[in-house]
Amino acid sequence: MKHIAILVPQGAVLGSIEGPRLVFSEVNALLRRMNKAPLFDIQLVGLQTQTPVCGGLYSVYTPHLTADVPKTDLVIIPAVDGDPAVALANNHAFLPWIIEQYRGGAEVASLCLGAFLLAATGLIDGRQCTTHWAAAHDFRRMFPQVELVEDRVVTDEHGIYSSGGAFSYLNLVLYLVEKYAGREIALICAKVFQIDIERVSQSAFIMFNGQKEHGDEPIKKAQAYIEDNYQDKITVEQLADMLALGRRNLERRFKKATSNSVVEYIQRVKIEAAKNSLESTLENVNEVMYQVGYSDPKAFRSTFKRLTGLSPKQYRNKYNRTLAPAA
Repeated sequence: MKHIAILVPQGAVLGSIEGPRLVFSEVNALLRRMNKAPLFDIQLVGLQTQTPVCGGLYSVYTPHLTADVPKTDLVIIPAVDGDPAVALANNHAFLPWIIEQYRGGAEVASLCLGAFLLAATGLIDGRQCTTHWAAAHDFRRMFPQVELVEDRVVTDEHGIYSSGGAFSYLNLVLYLVEKYAGREIALICAKVFQIDIERVSQSAFIMFNGQKEHGDEPIKKAQAYIEDNYQDKITVEQLADMLALGRRNLERRFKKATSNSVVEYIQRVKIEAAKNSLESTLENVNEVMYQVGYSDPKAFRSTFKRLTGLSPKQYRNKYNRTLAPAA
């Protein structure tokens, strides 16, 4: 039987504790109905017997403390809410235990913003990790040694897993169910909990909002100019001349401040504007393309799909608020 330790950090998001417990428990129930032995021994593990979660709205009882669990097979790190730095400080005592378990052969999985706790262990330095797209800038700032791939729903590297934002943690849980219990059981769980088991990208959910919480005023001025004039053809040289900066200096400072190159930032602003049009108007794709400053349909569609995971037409069919549902 595989032992699963679901951690209960202070300030955890309740659903990311209860969700995995429910799914893994359902696997055991399914196996019993098939006259098979249950696969998982699931325990909630905390630093104290009563842990406040969800901003103190709830309290979770954890009969098992880290000191009581010398060995486990899988550590689940749930999402935490609020300021990530505060969450790390409140839950720092978990880190040595997680490291010890991994070095002892356990696998480790972080859910959504649980990636901050995972990264603080140092176990994923130089490795890939995903988290909620809205926390990407904070994550990169705090853990530059980790390769963040925020478009991914699931990462799997050397026995360490991570999931994308919000309820996409269920995709990682199903991924683990399939690994441990097989495809058939995973598909049954997907149907029971109504989870899209094949979703691999969270790109379509990302809302680009250029990072401006930095002190580089010329770069803020460049960002504002791009956002106000995205319909036009904007070049790096044009911005450098406007700000009286050398091109290399501008590109270096822009990347440091925003985590995007100048060209990437321009593309993201244009595509975000295109997404808004596709969501709220019935203009055809070419009209939208021209409005956001593209003249090459192939380049527009290629950039759109790279940043959203969908073609412009697929995006409109999925998110347009005025289109009637297809018959």
